[in-house]
Amino acid sequence: MSNTRREFLKQGANITALSALGLSAGCETQQATSESGTSKTVEWPVQEGPGTPKICTGISRNVDVESMRNMKQIGVDHVLMGGPKIPWEAAELSSIVDRFNSEGLSIINMMIGGFPSTIYGRDGRDREIEDVQSSLRAAGSAGIPVVEYNFYAHRLMEGYYEVEGRGGAGYTGFDYAPVKELPADPEIGNHNAHDLWANLTYFLEAVIPVAEEAGVRMAVHPNDPPIPISHGSDQILATFEDWKRLVDIVDSPANGMTFDCGVTRETGADPIEVCRYLGARDRINHVHFRNVLVDEPYVKYVEVFPDNGLVNMFAVMQELVKMGYSFGLYPEHQRALDYDRKAGINPYYPGGGGFAGLTYNVAYARAMLQASLTIQEV
Repeated sequence: MSNTRREFLKQGANITALSALGLSAGCETQQATSESGTSKTVEWPVQEGPGTPKICTGISRNVDVESMRNMKQIGVDHVLMGGPKIPWEAAELSSIVDRFNSEGLSIINMMIGGFPSTIYGRDGRDREIEDVQSSLRAAGSAGIPVVEYNFYAHRLMEGYYEVEGRGGAGYTGFDYAPVKELPADPEIGNHNAHDLWANLTYFLEAVIPVAEEAGVRMAVHPNDPPIPISHGSDQILATFEDWKRLVDIVDSPANGMTFDCGVTRETGADPIEVCRYLGARDRINHVHFRNVLVDEPYVKYVEVFPDNGLVNMFAVMQELVKMGYSFGLYPEHQRALDYDRKAGINPYYPGGGGFAGLTYNVAYARAMLQASLTIQEV
């Protein structure tokens, strides 16, 4: 990793701006000074508001009250979750929303799935699309602002493995070389980029107008891992050029993306450049806030703590605040800590963690957000 570590050392975080703030705890107001010498009284603590990113965490829609309280206790007011089987019903979604609202949590994003014939261009896709359209109307009726989805032929999970990190914490490594020749799943088959783009275009042209009418934004997650082929099928959302193509298919803020600064760095692209490109077009509808070290773009990297990777996380947060991004920001992919291991975690990724790791990520993101909001106010 010598090349990427040298690159990491060249990436200067905006430490000057942070040290110039001079903020202290326990004060209702505090003088903050910008790099240019401008001073202004800033209300403290700086809080999330209508025009700021909303730190959120993933949670099951069927969790108990104790799990909801856990999120509130670490300062989280917004959550995201997988949705029910499509088509969604407005009454069911409203019931879910009300249950979380009763504990002070707002649902900011719900994941939708269950349309494989649409992805693969098979018979039955029009019925699936009608179900998605109905689900978007239900989400709008229930007040859920963002519906997230995936559109990949296959996800290459076999390439992940655990890496020992600092103090024995679990990191998540990915290596494409040993798994790139894996055969197609017989139930899925092989799918080429031309056909997948055509299928995605057919889908978006049908659902985005409905999302607009419902007051809902859609956010597609980029391919993760961002490799070119998975089990014989092309991956069509694995590069910055792919993401540019996606948002041009239907010219609407409802046709947006999950901006994942970790995946962006895995491709070798500059997260700030990508953030500015998508943000200037109002196409960032959700954010995944995580960090990586990269051996070889696209194909070999390690997911690490938010504070020790190649992404300048403070610069990313500043950019989101500057553009007025106001939807969810998920400090995801928490690392495996011994504290969580003793509790018996069952992570989705090798090297993934539990609630203690999530608390660390949330606290880190909160500090980045408060610092960025303070600088923005000066």
